[in-house]
Amino acid sequence: MEELLKRIVVDPQVMTGKPVIRGTRITVDLVLELLAAGMSPEEIAQDYRISIEDIRAVLLYAARVLGREEVLVVGRS
Repeated sequence: MEELLKRIVVDPQVMTGKPVIRGTRITVDLVLELLAAGMSPEEIAQDYRISIEDIRAVLLYAARVLGREEVLVVGRS
């Protein structure tokens, strides 16, 4: 799994330091938003010319980041 994380990089010179897929300007948050909007990983990979492994790396990166964060309550039911 750690090999997947090498696909995600943070460089202040690229997309103002947002995490991106290595060698692209495709941000982690963009891929997550596309998935949330209902696009399949295959559609994203084809439309943005990235691999399914890149998308798996995005998901793993997001899981690792969120695993270290405090929970922010945005509303109660």
